[in-house]
This record gives sequence, structure tokens and C-alpha cells, in this order.
Amino acid sequence: MTDQIIVTGGLGFIGSNFVHRLLRSSRKNLRVTNIDNESLGSNRASLQDISEDKRYHFVKGDLADYEFTRRVVKNANLIVNFAAQTHVDRSIANSEPFFESNARAVFNLVRAANEVNVDRLVHISTDEVYGSIDRGSFDEESPLNPSSPYSATKAAADLIVCAWAATYKLQTVILRCTNNFGPWQHPEKFIPKAIIRSIRGKGIPIYGGGRQIRDWIYVDDFCAAIELAIQKGDPGQVYNISAGNELSNRDLAQRLLRLLDIPSAELVEVDDRPGHDFRYSLNSAKARRQLGWKPAIEFDAALTRTVNWYREHSSWWGHLATEKVLSELPWKEEW
Repeated sequence: MTDQIIVTGGLGFIGSNFVHRLLRSSRKNLRVTNIDNESLGSNRASLQDISEDKRYHFVKGDLADYEFTRRVVKNANLIVNFAAQTHVDRSIANSEPFFESNARAVFNLVRAANEVNVDRLVHISTDEVYGSIDRGSFDEESPLNPSSPYSATKAAADLIVCAWAATYKLQTVILRCTNNFGPWQHPEKFIPKAIIRSIRGKGIPIYGGGRQIRDWIYVDDFCAAIELAIQKGDPGQVYNISAGNELSNRDLAQRLLRLLDIPSAELVEVDDRPGHDFRYSLNSAKARRQLGWKPAIEFDAALTRTVNWYREHSSWWGHLATEKVLSELPWKEEW
């Protein structure tokens, strides 16, 4: 029997890394269909190396269109949903695309998955749905308290998925992960932006003093957690995924400066963005216990690997890294 896997948003950062991971398998009975609307964050070049693999198929389309969504998922055994607008600063400047991609599209996806009897739907969420926490860590029972248009639309998507699991018994699993980093991440995100600006002789922008704290995970470690959730995750459950690498934005930027070793690179103090959460932190004990997951790549080694990848792949990011994308204050730009 052939495993028909739909990956939505597979031209984005985490999605493209997950597709690479799937196709590193030697399984001949695997068919991966990548559905992507090729909006911001999507890049065909991220999967150029596997475009000729006969197990891979790309379909361009928008999940906000229900008829399209139902048609493309009708033969799927499994759906892994990465598709989303994820740039928080852009959601502040222009929130409507975030509702369309993050909420309406998920409504269409679970509705279609239920109608065609998909075996399982794995929905990729974010730690930002919980909001900020001063001490301790959120677990899966913590209330949702989003503070940006981005995180609000992701929280809405989570609740939609949970409702279809409870009401229609759709076989779902939700993964909420901390900040990912690694290859094929859009230059607007903090780590690639810091690397690329430094390479170009510009400073690394630090919002509001840079005391905000994030927990960082290498993207392939998260992809490993997704695979385990597909295999072992209990239907209707939520799993937090975190690696325990909590750093302030300033500390992370200083680590990057040391790895880059570019004398002209420096930190640039800029205004903080509105509604900026101070600290994200997740308790991932449930995933470690029930899925048997734990991170495999040590943080400093993964950060070094990431810096080297961006140094060696300017052909991938060069056309994406415009002045506007690398702006010190992207939330003040018009998008």
C-alpha cells in the first residue's frame, strides 16, 4: 500500500526541511504531495534538489479556497499542515493575510480532511499561542493567551483543529514548538537576518534592549518530533516541543557575532515592536515521555552549522534579502 502524504506549506522553512527528511527515506511506497501557494516565505529553490524524485509532487494552490482544498486532499492518508503566515512584524502592519492563511485555511483543511476520511492530520502550531511567561514553563493544559495578530490566528487554528477532533472524531495531533532555526529559513527571521546583515557589513538590530528570552531548537530536531508524532501521537492530543536552549536575544546575537568573526558587525539598538512578548518557555516532558523524543543536535554545533550554511548559500537567499526584508524595524514597513 502506498502512503499518500500531503504536506502543506512545504516550500516554507520547516516544511521544506520536513520534506527533505521524508525523502531521505528509501521507501519506494511513499508519495509526498507538497501544496503551497508560493506567498511570502515560500521558495521553490528550497526543494530544487529533490524536484526530480518520482515520489515527490508539487501543487500550487491556496487552502483558503475550499474546493481546491477538498480536491487535493481526497486521496491522502496523512496531512501535515505547515502552511501559515509566520512573520510577526508583518502581522502588525497587515493582519488580514494572517487570518486567511492561518485560520480560514485551517478551517477548510479540517473540514475537507473529515469529509474525505483522512487517517490523520498533524497540525504545526507555535509556542506563541500561550503568550509570555515570566517564570516556569507552559504545559499543554496552559490557557492560550496570544498577543499578536499572528499568534491570535494560530491560536484560532488550534481551537478549530481541537473542535474537529472532539465533534467529528477527526484524528488530529497538534505540535507547539519553540523557535526553530537552520537551513532554508527566510532572511526576515532573527538568526538568518543577523547573519546576512553581518555578512553585508550591517549591524544586528536588537529590539528594546534585547532582553527578550526565546528557547531555540534546530529544525531537524523538530522534524524528528513530527515524525514521532505521526507514528506514536495519541489522537486529539497536543504536544509541546522544546530543546531547553533559552537565551536572550542579545545573548544570541553576541554568539552569532563570535561565530561570524566579522570585525565590522555590531549590535544596533532599535525601538521595540508593539506587544512584544518577553519570554516563551515550553515544558516538553509529555512529548519526551509519550513520543520518546529528545533533541539530538547540541545547540552550539547547530548554530555553527547554520552560520556556515548561510555563508555557503548566498545563491539561495540573495534575491530574498532585500533592504525592506532586512529592515531594522519591519513592523513599521508597508507590506
